[in-house]
Amino acid sequence: MPIEIESPEQMGYSNIKFNLTESSVRDALFPGDEIDLRALLLSYGDHKGKPELRQLIAEETKTISAEQVLITPSAATALFIISTTLLDSKSHLIVVRPNYATNIETPKAIGCEIDYLDVRFEDRFKINWDKLELLIKPNTKLISVTHPHNPTGTCLSSDDFARLTKIANSNSAYVLVDETYRELNRSAIHPYAADLSPKIISVASMSKGYGLPGIRIGWLLTQDRQLMEKFFAAKEQIIICNSIVDEEIGHHFYKNKKEYLHTINVTSSDHFLLVKNWIENQNHMEWVEPQGGVVCFPRIKSQLKINYKKFYTDLNSRFGTFVGPGHWFDMPENYMRIGFGYPLRDELIEGLNNITKAVELQLNK
Repeated sequence: MPIEIESPEQMGYSNIKFNLTESSVRDALFPGDEIDLRALLLSYGDHKGKPELRQLIAEETKTISAEQVLITPSAATALFIISTTLLDSKSHLIVVRPNYATNIETPKAIGCEIDYLDVRFEDRFKINWDKLELLIKPNTKLISVTHPHNPTGTCLSSDDFARLTKIANSNSAYVLVDETYRELNRSAIHPYAADLSPKIISVASMSKGYGLPGIRIGWLLTQDRQLMEKFFAAKEQIIICNSIVDEEIGHHFYKNKKEYLHTINVTSSDHFLLVKNWIENQNHMEWVEPQGGVVCFPRIKSQLKINYKKFYTDLNSRFGTFVGPGHWFDMPENYMRIGFGYPLRDELIEGLNNITKAVELQLNK
């Protein structure tokens, strides 16, 4: 079945009054006269992606050249390429869960063996590296993690990256780090994980942190040149090249990203404080405070007697408010992902208040 059938774009944005489901920042407007698309020749583009954009990305690394950057039509496509290149029915995959659906559903379709390493609220959603190492087998081909994590907003520390690098270098498996929120870290922006080892693959995009999901631009990075050739061949089989219109717009934004990201981070920080204040001033919900991204994953306290089917029905129908319910992430329904980067300030405030009202409505029945 479609993996995002309940997504707001499928429900219709006009049908959602308070949209707290989005995992990205507010959608950016087309820069208009700043880009002259009339001069753009609508031919096949460079199969690896616009060279100028690849060069800008490579310049943010210490070890990776533009030839080791592959531009893809979205991070989701990059993840699909990685799974279909590295995995087969005899392979073993380890996935830190919750995780983005493509990192789970594509390997399932391939038929590989999968072990999940579930992060727990009680552990502050931190990865248990000892448990992860115990899951590694001789046929383990890929280990999949995200940073900052979606949906919890937790981040890997310098010590975590050191442990991750050690694991990558001491085993035959590759490590995938989905870094699409990398530049929305409220503490420190780490280098691309692919900089740390030839066994680590980084994936990122312009959808989440830049508010550009309408142009399908993502990328993957690896030091391993032979592996890059395989990824490149896979991309050519899927799509040949990207939309050169999307690449032109993406290149413009990336050249000016400091300006755009400054505005985005100011707004995201303000909205984060609104959510934090809301959490701290009500009695029904608890969270692990996120360190990055524009999502959090609070839960209604387990001891409360809630009919969750009615709770979500009331939240959606009566209060016009939508969140990402727990089942989106194979988690209990008292969990919910709240996206605070997309809604306008007043929409976020009212949406959060509506969650409180919907909980209280159930408690008072």
